[in-house]
Amino acid sequence: MPHTDAAGNQSSDKLLKLIEYLATQGEPLRLIDIAKALGMHSSTALRFLTTLARSGYVAQDTATSKYYLTYKLCALGLQVRNHRQLPTTAAPYIEEIARTVGETACLAISQNDQVVYIDVAVAPGQIVKAMQRIGNIAPMHCTGIGKVLLSRQTDDEVLDFAARAGLPRFTDKTITTSWGLKQELDTVRGQGYAIDDEECELGSRCIALPIFDYSGKAIAGFSVTGPSLRINDAFMKKWLPYLRGMSTELSRLMGHEPA
Repeated sequence: MPHTDAAGNQSSDKLLKLIEYLATQGEPLRLIDIAKALGMHSSTALRFLTTLARSGYVAQDTATSKYYLTYKLCALGLQVRNHRQLPTTAAPYIEEIARTVGETACLAISQNDQVVYIDVAVAPGQIVKAMQRIGNIAPMHCTGIGKVLLSRQTDDEVLDFAARAGLPRFTDKTITTSWGLKQELDTVRGQGYAIDDEECELGSRCIALPIFDYSGKAIAGFSVTGPSLRINDAFMKKWLPYLRGMSTELSRLMGHEPA
């Protein structure tokens, strides 16, 4: 076992060195030149390049057979930057939302098929639920933010998610079938926001909206949560235009330009 781990680490080191080397070159390179520069056998370098090409990180010029990095790594870097930038940029807005509507406001992302809270602001006099503390996780299929983020996926991706994560029941209102989830997400797509109507916890309701990045991807969502007696139809009618405006503004800060 130790030998296998060492071999795996060596392979990982070689792969990373190959990526770093290609990133420093100003033009596509031949396989033989890449292997020579990195002190690898050509067969080893080809194996790494083939793996990277299959994943879209490397491409090969059809005319010269030379290899070069694609912009996929740049996109990954921008996503990382956005996720690191997001809590700092959004914090004042999440706090403003909580103060303005008088309920708890949350900011969350999706990670490993779960909702992860990265910021929570509590309105004066309110108490945040234990589930909604920073760093805590929640299910995607029965939370407002989870449904907002799932709504940006295709039907096939949603079915794959349901198969992986399951759709456990938390209350009598929890959606527990793939068909039911698909119908709910169709509604979310149409209206542009999601509601958790006591689906995760009895007596608690929330409304959630997306935050988009420069590419149009929903990288996060924010929600307003409170007792179902207060988060009612009158609350939705009063505050939905304001929350839509906040969704637009937060997305703009992440580089999104509405069509």
